[in-house]
Amino acid sequence: MKTAIITGASAGLGQELARQSAQLFPEVEEYWLIARREDKLQETAALLPGKRIRLLPLDLCEPDSFSRLKQCLAEEKPEVALLINNAGCGFLNLVGEGPLAESTRVIDLNLRALTAVSHLCLPYMQRGGRIVNLSSIASFCPTPRMTVYSASKFYVSAFSRGLHEELRPRGITVTAVCSGPMDTEFIALGRIKGQSPMFDLLPFCEPKQVAKGALLAARRGRPVYTPKFFYKLYRLLAKLLPQALMVKFART
Repeated sequence: MKTAIITGASAGLGQELARQSAQLFPEVEEYWLIARREDKLQETAALLPGKRIRLLPLDLCEPDSFSRLKQCLAEEKPEVALLINNAGCGFLNLVGEGPLAESTRVIDLNLRALTAVSHLCLPYMQRGGRIVNLSSIASFCPTPRMTVYSASKFYVSAFSRGLHEELRPRGITVTAVCSGPMDTEFIALGRIKGQSPMFDLLPFCEPKQVAKGALLAARRGRPVYTPKFFYKLYRLLAKLLPQALMVKFART
């Protein structure tokens, strides 16, 4: 049975990715939904009529969550046709001044969890499988006041590129989704909106459009997806201009 595994599936973009993947990947019959809040996962499950659902209320910042996922995979032996690593977080603060727990949570969730879930799922993926990793435009250039977050997303993009090449012989593709800001829980939890004049000037992306574009890019095997011309231009400038110059404009 073809299975999709989605982390951060309880709200926002994760919920939209789950809903639209049922339309764009009709061959997927079963969904494993991962997030901390089981009640919110049930809301996502309700958007997937006709699909088999397994709810996995796991905190991916806890090492035990990987043991539980590993056990579920070993018991069920699903064919993972689609893996969406959407879980992530970020906070607006200065290194050394914000709570240490926030910085370490960014690292645990954005780097460690994404790497661990990918590692655990890959043995169950076959030719034609797709991995979608949620990166960010912040991966294009270091972002002062969100330094830990931007560094973590640089890892996601680099990891995705390297893994895409590693998996080429197996016929599995990896797509890094580098979106701009979206008006989701992420903004509120990170204390970002209204606290950065630069951030508030940026054109926001629509979760429905990002989800559709990301899934279509994955379907086509594209290694990177960036929505909106503005952010495509930013990505190009970040490649062409000296980083010492770009980092001054990237400050949130």
